[in-house]
Amino acid sequence: MWIPLLALATTLTLGEGVPAAAPRDVDMSSARLASVDRIVRRGITVGAYPGAAVIVGRRGFTVWKKGYGRISWNEHARPVSPDETIYDLASLTKVVATTTAAMILYDEGKLQLDAPVQQYLPEFTGAGKERVTVRQLLSHHAGLPAGLAIWRTATDPAGGRLQILQAPLKHAPGTTMLYSDLGPIIAGWVIEAVAQQSLDHFVQERVFTPLGMTNTGYRPGMALRARIAPTEKGTLRGVGMLQGEVHDETASRLNGIAGNAGLFGSAGDLAIFAQMLLNGGTYGGVRIVSDTTIRRFITPVANARAIGWEVAAGERGAGEFLSMNAFGHVGFTGTSLWIDPDRELFVILLTNRVHEPRAKRPGIVIADVRHDLADAAALAITDAPEIKALAWPRTFRVDLAQGWTSRRTPTGPRPSTRPASRLTSRTATPARRRGG
Repeated sequence: MWIPLLALATTLTLGEGVPAAAPRDVDMSSARLASVDRIVRRGITVGAYPGAAVIVGRRGFTVWKKGYGRISWNEHARPVSPDETIYDLASLTKVVATTTAAMILYDEGKLQLDAPVQQYLPEFTGAGKERVTVRQLLSHHAGLPAGLAIWRTATDPAGGRLQILQAPLKHAPGTTMLYSDLGPIIAGWVIEAVAQQSLDHFVQERVFTPLGMTNTGYRPGMALRARIAPTEKGTLRGVGMLQGEVHDETASRLNGIAGNAGLFGSAGDLAIFAQMLLNGGTYGGVRIVSDTTIRRFITPVANARAIGWEVAAGERGAGEFLSMNAFGHVGFTGTSLWIDPDRELFVILLTNRVHEPRAKRPGIVIADVRHDLADAAALAITDAPEIKALAWPRTFRVDLAQGWTSRRTPTGPRPSTRPASRLTSRTATPARRRGG
């Protein structure tokens, strides 16, 4: 059941972040929540990432807000700060920027979800594309291929755009869920056509600035560079270590502004964004989008996808104990955001796990850390009977470390730490190489 926390608006001050509270004040266990330390530090210890920013919030307050390690492996690098350190958000761009912009335009009656994409972008041509809708772009049911190596074939953003718009469909529209970076990229261009404004300027003016998200945006300037966690060497671009330049090659070829990737931000800013959604679209007296539109966009479509958002499916970083109505997303660089409206809870993890990892299987490590973090947050809730009944202390995936040193990628879902009788019936979705 969706319960907008509009009464909290009077306690929030723009620019100061989501206020803090003791776990007990929002019916959470400090002892159980303390397991977050073990989970996150384990990833640093094994070399999956040099640092991390974590925020857990409930009922309008942050109950766990902490930086771990440093922004790089250099022992003199800056310590991570959840408010100050800026990360490449990777595929969180798809929801924080692109989906939110779509929600705003839908709210205003300017964007129709079931309109053909060609209504907004006549240059979106090819067999079957006349049947592709905006909804299908955002829910990954458009039939588009997973990606397109425009960084190899296009010499400039205009050439890359043309190649993406003319890419042939891989499946008939609406028949198959195939996670595709192209869908959100094209959706971003639809937004630009409708708004008559570039995507980066639109979300800055309509979302980030009104909410006081001062550390979030595309193409961060040089003044912020020292606070940005680096990713990896941009060998395909002939540059050194990427720091403040988007990691995703496709977004890079599109000049760093794309619907699939390119957004940078801090954990503190994402906490504001998450709380805005939990509040039913408002924060600090500022209305961004209506609660009815939020509900429409987070309603499952198929295959653990909603419109833009993922829905909690017992995997993909959502853990096993968030409610059936939880939604969120993950990013390839080592980021994740999960929001549970039933529990009035959000869980944020930002890392740069692509930055010179020492671990053999950093992708598996970050998947387990995400999973465990969501579980630890949910299991710390003390006023949910189904949670209180679970045994504690418990073994987490980071304690088992299964597959962390194997050279073979395990197939199928990772082993559960939850009793079989309590497993969710939701179907897990497979991991991806890029973006998520």
